[in-house]
Amino acid sequence: MFKRVMVAVLGIPALIFVLGFAPPAATVALSMALCGVGAWELARAVLKKGGEKLQRLTVLVAAVVPVVLYEEFGAGGDGKARLEILADIPRPAMLENLPLTPALALGFVLLVFLGAILDYTAEERITFSDVTAAIFSGLVFPLMLSCLLLLRLEEAGRLLVFVPLGISFGSDTFALFGGMLCGRHKLTPVSPKKTVEGAVGGLLGGVIGLALVNCAGLWLLDAAVLSWGQVLAVGLLGSAAGQIGDLSFSVIKREFGVKDYGKLLPGHGGVLDRFDSVTFVAPLVWLALGVL
Repeated sequence: MFKRVMVAVLGIPALIFVLGFAPPAATVALSMALCGVGAWELARAVLKKGGEKLQRLTVLVAAVVPVVLYEEFGAGGDGKARLEILADIPRPAMLENLPLTPALALGFVLLVFLGAILDYTAEERITFSDVTAAIFSGLVFPLMLSCLLLLRLEEAGRLLVFVPLGISFGSDTFALFGGMLCGRHKLTPVSPKKTVEGAVGGLLGGVIGLALVNCAGLWLLDAAVLSWGQVLAVGLLGSAAGQIGDLSFSVIKREFGVKDYGKLLPGHGGVLDRFDSVTFVAPLVWLALGVL
């Protein structure tokens, strides 16, 4: 418990600084690290011996996804805000209007299947299970988690980026203590320690976490991020999505006999153990802000 608390004490202020005060390029760098490490953890857990040949490519593409999204959606979506390391690299005129994200996705999927085709006669060949695991690890997961970056690139991004974090961390905290204090009814065999009472507490915690972010907006920017009705709706939906995300990654761990995805964060496990719910909440919040 001490390690868990110390990681939170040191990590949360660092996370707040990078996401809320540092330039967007810092969020790109953080996203690259989280996506790359998370993809490595997931690929290591699920790829079989033949599929291990795809691990390096999977991690590389996952780490590149945030850069591609920044290049395509930076500066409010006009794609003109380029990272300094790429600013001096001219893009061929014929590629100026190429949608980068679909191009990266198509290229990666083609390479993964090409690997499976070329490896078909090998004794430890790349199976379809390996192909789907690589595509989820290297493409789907980083695209979902990188919605944090997309939120940071919005006009009020310094505050919006904390919406999914407030929901996720609030939901996780209240679910933990709600289950410890009131838990009586098991929620699902996927995670035997989780209870219905804890899940209800998580819904409440998601709303409270988002309300705190909203209050921070009123204090720092003199403007609310969302209306209080939207706080209730997005908080509940986000908490539900986060709990599904938590259980989804637990399904993977149970199937492949993994206790923790990694040891990067003492007391918390790996990136996937800490950001499993955020991975599902971030895209929901990004989509919700587009329709509210």
